[in-house]
Amino acid sequence: MPSMKCSLAAVMVAVSTLAAAHGDAAHGGKPAATRKEQQDWGIAGDARAVRRTIEVGMSDDVRFRPDHIEVRQGDTVRFVVRNRGRAMHEFVVGTKQALDEHAALMQKFPDMEHDEPYMAHVPPGRTGEIVWTFNRVGGFGFACLIAGHYQAGMVGRIEVVPPAARKP
Repeated sequence: MPSMKCSLAAVMVAVSTLAAAHGDAAHGGKPAATRKEQQDWGIAGDARAVRRTIEVGMSDDVRFRPDHIEVRQGDTVRFVVRNRGRAMHEFVVGTKQALDEHAALMQKFPDMEHDEPYMAHVPPGRTGEIVWTFNRVGGFGFACLIAGHYQAGMVGRIEVVPPAARKP
Protein backbone atom coordinates (compact mmCIF):
# COMPACT_ATOMS: atom_id res chain seq x y z
CA MET A 1 0.00 0.00 0.00
CA PRO A 2 2.84 2.54 0.63
CA SER A 3 3.87 2.35 -3.04
CA MET A 4 0.32 3.19 -4.12
CA LYS A 5 0.35 6.31 -1.90
CA CYS A 6 3.66 7.37 -3.43
CA SER A 7 2.34 6.77 -6.94
CA LEU A 8 -0.85 8.70 -6.23
CA ALA A 9 1.19 11.58 -4.79
CA ALA A 10 3.43 11.59 -7.87
CA VAL A 11 0.39 11.67 -10.16
CA MET A 12 -1.13 14.58 -8.19
CA VAL A 13 2.12 16.57 -8.46
CA ALA A 14 2.39 15.82 -12.18
CA VAL A 15 -1.23 16.87 -12.83
CA SER A 16 -0.84 20.12 -10.89
CA THR A 17 2.41 20.87 -12.74
CA LEU A 18 0.75 20.25 -16.12
CA ALA A 19 -2.19 22.44 -15.15
CA ALA A 20 0.17 25.28 -14.24
CA ALA A 21 2.10 24.84 -17.50
CA HIS A 22 -1.17 24.98 -19.42
CA GLY A 23 -1.45 28.62 -18.46
CA ASP A 24 -4.20 29.27 -15.97
CA ALA A 25 -4.17 32.89 -17.15
CA ALA A 26 -6.51 31.83 -19.93
CA HIS A 27 -8.91 30.73 -17.22
CA GLY A 28 -8.58 33.81 -15.02
CA GLY A 29 -5.71 32.57 -12.84
CA LYS A 30 -2.09 33.59 -12.61
CA PRO A 31 0.10 32.86 -15.65
CA ALA A 32 2.76 30.17 -15.39
CA ALA A 33 6.24 31.31 -14.35
CA THR A 34 8.35 32.75 -17.15
CA ARG A 35 11.02 30.37 -18.39
CA LYS A 36 14.40 32.06 -18.02
CA GLU A 37 16.70 30.72 -20.70
CA GLN A 38 19.78 32.63 -21.84
CA GLN A 39 19.51 33.75 -25.46
CA ASP A 40 22.15 35.48 -27.59
CA TRP A 41 20.19 38.73 -27.06
CA GLY A 42 19.60 38.42 -23.30
CA ILE A 43 17.33 36.66 -20.83
CA ALA A 44 13.78 37.02 -19.53
CA GLY A 45 13.75 39.73 -16.90
CA ASP A 46 12.27 40.02 -13.45
CA ALA A 47 9.55 42.70 -13.29
CA ARG A 48 10.91 43.85 -9.93
CA ALA A 49 14.22 44.76 -11.61
CA VAL A 50 12.67 47.02 -14.29
CA ARG A 51 14.27 50.46 -14.31
CA ARG A 52 12.96 51.62 -17.68
CA THR A 53 9.73 51.24 -19.61
CA ILE A 54 9.71 51.68 -23.38
CA GLU A 55 6.44 52.03 -25.25
CA VAL A 56 6.43 50.68 -28.79
CA GLY A 57 3.55 51.28 -31.19
CA MET A 58 2.56 48.92 -33.99
CA SER A 59 0.13 49.68 -36.78
CA ASP A 60 -1.20 48.36 -40.05
CA ASP A 61 1.35 50.39 -42.02
CA VAL A 62 3.67 47.52 -40.85
CA ARG A 63 5.97 49.80 -38.91
CA PHE A 64 7.11 50.14 -35.31
CA ARG A 65 7.39 53.48 -33.52
CA PRO A 66 10.11 53.88 -32.42
CA ASP A 67 12.06 51.57 -34.69
CA HIS A 68 15.43 52.14 -33.00
CA ILE A 69 16.07 51.69 -29.28
CA GLU A 70 19.26 52.00 -27.25
CA VAL A 71 19.71 50.30 -23.88
CA ARG A 72 22.67 49.66 -21.62
CA GLN A 73 24.08 46.23 -20.91
CA GLY A 74 22.50 44.97 -17.69
CA ASP A 75 19.27 46.97 -18.15
CA THR A 76 16.00 45.21 -17.46
CA VAL A 77 13.41 46.84 -19.69
CA ARG A 78 9.63 46.60 -19.79
CA PHE A 79 8.38 46.91 -23.35
CA VAL A 80 4.75 48.01 -23.50
CA VAL A 81 3.66 47.13 -27.02
CA ARG A 82 0.48 48.78 -28.32
CA ASN A 83 -1.27 47.50 -31.43
CA ARG A 84 -2.96 50.52 -32.95
CA GLY A 85 -4.01 48.60 -36.04
CA ARG A 86 -6.87 46.35 -37.06
CA ALA A 87 -4.70 43.29 -37.73
CA MET A 88 -2.84 41.03 -35.30
CA HIS A 89 0.77 42.12 -34.79
CA GLU A 90 3.62 40.87 -32.66
CA PHE A 91 6.82 42.10 -31.11
CA VAL A 92 9.63 39.53 -31.11
CA VAL A 93 13.17 40.31 -29.93
CA GLY A 94 16.16 38.40 -31.32
CA THR A 95 19.26 38.29 -33.46
CA LYS A 96 18.83 38.88 -37.18
CA GLN A 97 19.51 35.19 -37.78
CA ALA A 98 16.91 34.07 -35.22
CA LEU A 99 14.32 36.49 -36.62
CA ASP A 100 15.04 35.41 -40.22
CA GLU A 101 14.67 31.72 -39.29
CA HIS A 102 11.48 32.28 -37.32
CA ALA A 103 10.00 34.45 -40.09
CA ALA A 104 10.64 31.66 -42.62
CA LEU A 105 8.83 29.20 -40.36
CA MET A 106 5.91 31.59 -39.99
CA GLN A 107 5.66 31.81 -43.80
CA LYS A 108 5.35 28.00 -43.98
CA PHE A 109 3.14 27.64 -40.90
CA PRO A 110 1.19 30.91 -40.47
CA ASP A 111 -1.02 29.47 -37.71
CA MET A 112 1.95 28.25 -35.68
CA GLU A 113 1.41 28.83 -31.96
CA HIS A 114 4.31 29.69 -29.69
CA ASP A 115 4.93 31.57 -26.49
CA GLU A 116 8.37 32.69 -25.44
CA PRO A 117 9.29 35.45 -22.98
CA TYR A 118 10.80 37.51 -25.82
CA MET A 119 7.52 37.55 -27.80
CA ALA A 120 4.30 39.51 -27.42
CA HIS A 121 1.35 38.64 -29.67
CA VAL A 122 -1.00 41.61 -29.59
CA PRO A 123 -4.54 41.59 -30.97
CA PRO A 124 -5.93 44.76 -32.59
CA GLY A 125 -6.48 47.60 -30.14
CA ARG A 126 -4.74 45.73 -27.30
CA THR A 127 -1.47 46.02 -25.40
CA GLY A 128 1.20 43.41 -24.73
CA GLU A 129 4.24 43.42 -22.51
CA ILE A 130 7.71 41.91 -22.39
CA VAL A 131 10.23 42.23 -19.55
CA TRP A 132 13.73 41.53 -20.82
CA THR A 133 17.25 41.83 -19.43
CA PHE A 134 19.90 42.81 -21.97
CA ASN A 135 23.01 41.17 -20.54
CA ARG A 136 25.07 41.16 -23.74
CA VAL A 137 26.45 44.08 -25.72
CA GLY A 138 25.58 44.17 -29.42
CA GLY A 139 23.08 44.94 -32.11
CA PHE A 140 19.81 43.01 -32.00
CA GLY A 141 16.46 43.32 -33.63
CA PHE A 142 12.76 43.22 -33.05
CA ALA A 143 10.13 42.32 -35.60
CA CYS A 144 6.59 41.30 -36.33
CA LEU A 145 6.85 37.78 -37.68
CA ILE A 146 3.23 37.46 -38.78
CA ALA A 147 3.46 36.10 -42.33
CA GLY A 148 4.17 38.98 -44.72
CA HIS A 149 4.76 41.65 -42.07
CA TYR A 150 8.48 40.92 -41.61
CA GLN A 151 8.94 40.75 -45.37
CA ALA A 152 7.21 44.16 -45.69
CA GLY A 153 9.75 45.72 -43.32
CA MET A 154 8.07 45.53 -39.91
CA VAL A 155 11.39 45.48 -38.08
CA GLY A 156 13.37 47.57 -35.62
CA ARG A 157 16.82 47.72 -34.05
CA ILE A 158 18.03 47.49 -30.45
CA GLU A 159 21.55 48.64 -29.65
CA VAL A 160 22.89 47.35 -26.35
CA VAL A 161 25.81 49.51 -25.28
CA PRO A 162 28.29 48.91 -22.44
CA PRO A 163 27.22 50.23 -19.04
CA ALA A 164 28.36 53.76 -18.20
CA ALA A 165 31.76 53.97 -16.54
CA ARG A 166 31.37 54.41 -12.80
CA LYS A 167 32.59 57.70 -11.40
CA PRO A 168 35.01 57.44 -8.47
